[in-house]
Amino acid sequence: MDDWIGRTRHSTPGVGLISPPPHHDIYSIEDLAQLISDLKNANRAARISVKLVSEAGVGTIATGVAKAHADHILISGHDGGTGASPLSSIRHAGLPWELGLAEAHQTLVKNKLRGRVTIQADGQMRTGRDLAIAALLGAEEFGVATAALVATGCIMMRKCHLNTCPVGVATQNKELRALFTGKPDHVVNMFTFLAMELREIMAELGFRTINEMVGQAQMLELRNNLAHWKYKNVNLDGLLYKEPTNLDVALYKQEDQNHHLDDVLDRKLIELAQPALASSESVYGEFTVQNIDRSIGTMLSNEISKIYGGPGLPDSTIHVKLRGTAGQSFGAFSTSGIKLELEGDANDYFGKGLCGAQLIVYPDRAAQFKPEENSIVGNVSFYGATSGEAFIRGMAGERFCVRNSGAKVVVEGVGDHGLEYMTGGLAIILGQTGRNFAAGMSGGVAYVYDQDGTFASKVNGEMVNLESLTEEDQGIIREYVDKHFQYTTSNVALALIQDWENQIGRFVKVMPGDFRQALAGRGISLADQIRDKNIVYQDITVDVTQG
Repeated sequence: MDDWIGRTRHSTPGVGLISPPPHHDIYSIEDLAQLISDLKNANRAARISVKLVSEAGVGTIATGVAKAHADHILISGHDGGTGASPLSSIRHAGLPWELGLAEAHQTLVKNKLRGRVTIQADGQMRTGRDLAIAALLGAEEFGVATAALVATGCIMMRKCHLNTCPVGVATQNKELRALFTGKPDHVVNMFTFLAMELREIMAELGFRTINEMVGQAQMLELRNNLAHWKYKNVNLDGLLYKEPTNLDVALYKQEDQNHHLDDVLDRKLIELAQPALASSESVYGEFTVQNIDRSIGTMLSNEISKIYGGPGLPDSTIHVKLRGTAGQSFGAFSTSGIKLELEGDANDYFGKGLCGAQLIVYPDRAAQFKPEENSIVGNVSFYGATSGEAFIRGMAGERFCVRNSGAKVVVEGVGDHGLEYMTGGLAIILGQTGRNFAAGMSGGVAYVYDQDGTFASKVNGEMVNLESLTEEDQGIIREYVDKHFQYTTSNVALALIQDWENQIGRFVKVMPGDFRQALAGRGISLADQIRDKNIVYQDITVDVTQG
């Protein structure tokens, strides 16, 4: 991994990554619906797409995806795919796109959902005839990838993941990239010919537009000259079936999904934040929340990003104090300049994709329970976070900080599978952890308060080492414990501060081995890396005028 890829993937050059990682934020259609909602809040102008593998039963899944308010569904066939795919996947995963596409289209039409979504198909489409068949089976859009790569010079060596592509397509090796001979004109010509062939077929069939053509499976028929014993008795009636419909049942995308964004709490936050958006003026506001208020801060972050880009606003420019029980995805994708303070508790996906904001949560003033013994935020908190800070007075659920790559978080206990696939950032855990801690953790650092000496038995030690603290480590922990007490008045933090000399020795440092070597090789201290995770990269410039 070179510096540019390291920056793009929020990881450290020289450290291996587990790819592709499991998506531990999605275990049901409801989870997917929440992700779609989060993404739509993050960019209301975006079209949210869900990719499904062509398989038996994909129609039922596509129906759920449409009801989850996706705008676009991709049915992907078993052919094609990246050259880095395992051979077993290439040979055995998935079905032809024709089967999955026909089932998805027919099921959506039968349930009167087809008009809400656009359907795309892909999987080794190479000719205008392929596109015509896909349209007649129910697709408005078509993906052509492998053929386009071949047009640019790819020779299908299937070593995309080895950085040794001999024609310079899939490599960061400058010497190999010099061998690349492809030109944009080659791809333009290929797609021009595809369009020409498709138009000729449409003219023969009497269609003027793609929309007229979508789902007209009666225009397809089985070839009658197939003598091979495997083919001659194949029954394609199900594939070529056309669902009887009334005139009011759409066969292609005709209406927009209702994402229910008109009355979300962020509309009020955006109104409050107008002085900050206009001139970076500090603002403060207080609101009550309930669990139907989801993705708080996400739409506001989109407004900030549209004006101020990635850097966002100065820290705490927009300070919002909330009281109540927040819904899922509190602070999801929240950017720099936002400070969300919650008196109460929150559901799953707390801080998902956090990218610069500061999140603070502590129990309601009327709460009678001990925060350090109860969950105050749900599962999968800080999934995919890239930067920002959070201070949680209480415990978090399972899969805490999965794929965190830069956020700095203090919490008073976590459930099972904490810090899975973490690649950067800082986690300070002032309490118990569940089993399988730090599985696949390739970067970042964690400090765990091991009060009863049982922590070592809960760690997945395949990629991490447990270490004693250095003076540098003690300074990092003290800095964030002080902040934790300042923001949340935590009793746990106060007890540690009052007995610091005795309690600091009970902390255990969790450090990935490759990450340590990468920092040492570049002469970077852990403290400097935590304060600015991008310090591990050299200055990088890209000349976009050179393509």
